[in-house]
Amino acid sequence: MFHSLRRALCAAAAALLLPLAGAHTAHAATTPTPTPTSAAAPGAGYWHTSGRQILDAAGQPMRIAGVNWFGFETSNQVVHGLWSRDYRSMIDQMRSLGYNTIRLPYSDDILKPGAVPNSIDFSGGKNADLQGLTSLQVLDKIVAYAGQDGLKVILDRHRPDAGGQSALWYTSSVPESTWIADLKALATRYLGQDTVIGIDLHNEPHDPACWGCGDTSVDWRLAAERAGNAVLSVNPNLLIFVEGVQSYNGVSGWWGGNLMGVAQYPVRLNVANRLVYSAHDYATSVAQQSWFSDPSFPANMPGIWDRYWGYIFKQNIAPVWLGEFGTTLQPTVDQKWLSALVSYLRPTSTYGADSFQWTFWSWNPDSGDTGGILKDDWVTVDTVKDGYLTSIKAPLFPGGGSGGGGGGTAASCSASYAVSSDWGSGFNADVTVTNTGSTALTSWKVTWTWSGAQKVTNMWNASYTQSGSTVTAVNAAQNGSVAAGSSVSFGFGGVPGGGGVPSVSCTAT
Repeated sequence: MFHSLRRALCAAAAALLLPLAGAHTAHAATTPTPTPTSAAAPGAGYWHTSGRQILDAAGQPMRIAGVNWFGFETSNQVVHGLWSRDYRSMIDQMRSLGYNTIRLPYSDDILKPGAVPNSIDFSGGKNADLQGLTSLQVLDKIVAYAGQDGLKVILDRHRPDAGGQSALWYTSSVPESTWIADLKALATRYLGQDTVIGIDLHNEPHDPACWGCGDTSVDWRLAAERAGNAVLSVNPNLLIFVEGVQSYNGVSGWWGGNLMGVAQYPVRLNVANRLVYSAHDYATSVAQQSWFSDPSFPANMPGIWDRYWGYIFKQNIAPVWLGEFGTTLQPTVDQKWLSALVSYLRPTSTYGADSFQWTFWSWNPDSGDTGGILKDDWVTVDTVKDGYLTSIKAPLFPGGGSGGGGGGTAASCSASYAVSSDWGSGFNADVTVTNTGSTALTSWKVTWTWSGAQKVTNMWNASYTQSGSTVTAVNAAQNGSVAAGSSVSFGFGGVPGGGGVPSVSCTAT
């Protein structure tokens, strides 16, 4: 986002955005050609486009309905909030609220040799499997767990470095060659891992960035073609998300939110059906715009959105993803704005996946001018804000595909729990997972609740989260695959001893 991610860094430039000029004529809606459906698990495999829709590997229409979880682009070099919670519990909570996709902003700093995260809390067993990892290795863990939970991931090149947002895709210290090399490195890193469905090439290009002007030093459309084709040269399965600019033909708006130039100058990629256009849109808690004070507000907003980016969807040119939109919801005008925007994005119950794609800004509470889905304690949900989004949420996707995303499984499992030693102040236990189904497990999750005050102190051959007396353990990389009729095990230490044996459940994830 062009505004700050923290309260201390609010961008004053937002107030300088120019108003719209001239009247708007709405574009006529175009109904896309029906797409084939399949009995395969929705969301399986890599995704591609057809007209204004995004389809899964089986041709089923998909709707991205998710959140932005920022931090990898900051000096922490890791998603925020891990100073407070375990990353898996965070992703589990996203899933429980019905979000199916995570946009993960990053800066090129995390690809530098030796880049390591900071501000992660490892106490009480939190984030235990992240200890000693580089920022990229933590990203691997987040991608893998998101996939196990049935969520997809979009990587967002948010900044050239942790210092701040840049107008262009390059700076004096991070040239275009580095930008493209790093995009290719990430595309290669997740090759074959269909949890990662695409890359947002650069966040919020703005003046002097142009669209279609032909000057290769500032023409974002041409740069997006160079970078998008470079990504597809190493991983042709990915979706390429291309944001807008700030100004086109003298009409200015939100950074990254102006896609008016697409009508005359579409992005051209070497692989068909991989392009998704992306816009950003915000309310007055970020910056004032002329349309907020229009006497007809909020009835004027659909026409404005049509003009800037909605026409691309309505004319069946390509899918449109609202990659960022958010507000504190404090002013009444912002509440009206969000209500109108949600309606414009098309309720899922009415339109299904024939709708705009979206990821809300943000999951984090520490976005200074919008706040987040979570409140400042990093646990409590802002139910009012989340409630606005309910009608445009979409189904989750089965976990367990390659790299943690994609198709589901009909496998089933059971688990048994046995205390191997108990010395009063502590104990060790073993849990055996058995595949009770007729097809192989690709991953599994075991849950139990102690009746006492036991806590896990360490665990091997699995990763875990604990909330109160309830523990959830998920397979390690080496023991997620279990053939029909076979078993694997994991163990852990805990305190205090003397507890009973809890009832254990197993889920094939």
